[in-house]
Amino acid sequence: MDGLLHKKRVSKVLLACAGLVTTIIFIRYLPELLRLTMSLDAFRDYILSTGKLGPVMLVLFQILQTVIAPLPGEVVQIAGGYIYGTTLGAVYVTGGMMLGAVIAFYFTRFLGGSFIERLLQKDKFKWMRGMMDNKKFSIFLFIVFIIPGFPKDMFIYAAGLTTMKPLRFFMILLFARFPWLLASVSVGANIYDKNYGPTIVISVISVIAFILGLIYKDKLIDKLSSFKGGKSGS
Repeated sequence: MDGLLHKKRVSKVLLACAGLVTTIIFIRYLPELLRLTMSLDAFRDYILSTGKLGPVMLVLFQILQTVIAPLPGEVVQIAGGYIYGTTLGAVYVTGGMMLGAVIAFYFTRFLGGSFIERLLQKDKFKWMRGMMDNKKFSIFLFIVFIIPGFPKDMFIYAAGLTTMKPLRFFMILLFARFPWLLASVSVGANIYDKNYGPTIVISVISVIAFILGLIYKDKLIDKLSSFKGGKSGS
């Protein structure tokens, strides 16, 4: 029992340290980070200038984007393909997204539960609270993560308040987000290779999906919120 409590304390300390370091880096370097992500060539030059640490830096950018939303996620993901190609770019970007999700999920579960609870009491987030209490929460999560236009990063934090098993949550996140991550990375790789045909097709599909997501988001939220069910226990 004492060993388990010790492990939980250590986990909380490590998570708190990771969150603190991430926040400090973000605040200190936000202007520079935003400047870099405004240009694919500038971002590529910076990543490559770090040598063997380039993949680590790209992963860190994706972690920051997942944990602290203001960084443009699509730009980081497109840059992953622009710098490393589709395969490696997808690996690095997906890895960063998942690591960021782990930090956000466990931040809520171990440390910031009361803070996230207060956020969910605000009018614009109350629909999330209703979904979280439904036994079909896993289905809701998959829909939210796969349709563009929903507040995905906020849902990662919110999921930490539920009793959902972490492995189940991360598998839902991975399978729902990966197709769009791969599409963004592929766009970057095709831009670098000057294959503009595939770039245009993927971009048009992505833009249409995003616009439809924005247009029908509120209707879909109302539809999902109307489902009846017991407390979520998975």
